[in-house]
Amino acid sequence: MMQVGWASVDITPPRPVVLQGQFYTRVSERVNDPLTATALAIEGSADGEATDQAVMVSCDRVNIPGFIQERVREVAGRRLAGFDVGKLFLNATHTHTAPQVSEGSYPPPGQGVMTATEYADLLVERVADMVVQAWEGRRPGGVTWAFGQAVVGHNRRAVYFDGSAKMYGDTDDEQFDCIEGYEDHSLNVLFFWDEEQRLTGTVLNLACPSQVTENAYYVSADFWHEVRTEVRRRHGDGLFILPQCAPAGDQSPHFLIGKKEEAYMRERLALTEREVIAQEIANAVDELLPSARDHMQTDPVVRHVVRTVALPVRMVTDVELAAAEEELERRGALEPESEKDASLNFVHMGRCRGVIERHGQQKSQPTYPLELHVLRLGEVAIATNPFELFLDFGIRIKARSKALQTFLVQLVGDSRGYLPTAKAVAARSYGAEVASNHVGPEGGQVLVEATVEEIARLWRTDSL
Repeated sequence: MMQVGWASVDITPPRPVVLQGQFYTRVSERVNDPLTATALAIEGSADGEATDQAVMVSCDRVNIPGFIQERVREVAGRRLAGFDVGKLFLNATHTHTAPQVSEGSYPPPGQGVMTATEYADLLVERVADMVVQAWEGRRPGGVTWAFGQAVVGHNRRAVYFDGSAKMYGDTDDEQFDCIEGYEDHSLNVLFFWDEEQRLTGTVLNLACPSQVTENAYYVSADFWHEVRTEVRRRHGDGLFILPQCAPAGDQSPHFLIGKKEEAYMRERLALTEREVIAQEIANAVDELLPSARDHMQTDPVVRHVVRTVALPVRMVTDVELAAAEEELERRGALEPESEKDASLNFVHMGRCRGVIERHGQQKSQPTYPLELHVLRLGEVAIATNPFELFLDFGIRIKARSKALQTFLVQLVGDSRGYLPTAKAVAARSYGAEVASNHVGPEGGQVLVEATVEEIARLWRTDSL
């Protein structure tokens, strides 16, 4: 029988912090709602063969730097017997109101502000403790997979008649042509049960980052706080909820088309944007749950493959190098008029230096070694990537997947910025320029092929 363990921990900072997610410094003024990390431990086998395992962790963060995932593995691994820490992975929900964990990304904070290193230490300690708790708390259980719809994510790139695009661009402009890409409103769900067939937790996977309140000066889990509150109100306070963001680099919860109408209806219903999203997701869970218990699997196939895939990096052209050098020189000569301007300048200069550094390294380091996780759980495939991956790549994988359902999880460890499509690069704008892309469209397709291949391998009878 499959073994399942859950745990959750509060990762809210105890003091003011620098919030990650914008190009300027924001020091938190208060805690709006708690930040949470949740772990799901799974152990099972295929046809009575040796067991396999996985621990999936979701964190209310903008991303998961590689050093954070490695430190969690190291700390948890010292206390875990019988668990391969290489089969532990962390994903971020992409809230823009959680602490920075890397020094040097923003100017040093003032007195009384928790440093990035201090918060990173807190995060690693609490998440590692939680991982140990989830693994050691494994008990016999079952799982049901389900597929529904929740309108949450929207493509955020407006395209104009001259072929250019702009993230959050104006759609009432007379030069507006179309929205650049597709939207995926599917909600992939896993329900987990104990031996008495009581619901213990759920995995909720959708193609939208949690960035409704992305410019706020407070600590917040964004809409996942309201989702947790609403789903637990309906189905029990003790329910574990593990959110996953599917490929959504060009998506957001904000409307480009219909935003006036949507805002009017929210006002009429006396609901916030985050509450509307929570109701969308909770309603979908309500629709899926009644039939779920009857389809519970207590001994599903469990297989977890971890593979390193060499992705070609996006090469910095000589023109892009010259532009970065010119911009760095220009900004270096500026005299900012405010602290916000100074921090904007600091961050943009760092981006310029990053482009220059990559140009110098790209001949000797032409590939990026991606850690790819592909997990088979019954008829479900779960596959990871570390990027803000544009939606089309996820659609390509899901369309070709041999699994009945495919859960794709972005922002898993060693986060490396956006990975845009070729059409987005051609149209330019933020998210598709070289400073934001360690890997480009060519590498994105290599990722697609590798993921589809590993899923197919897990569905071949001779692999079980």
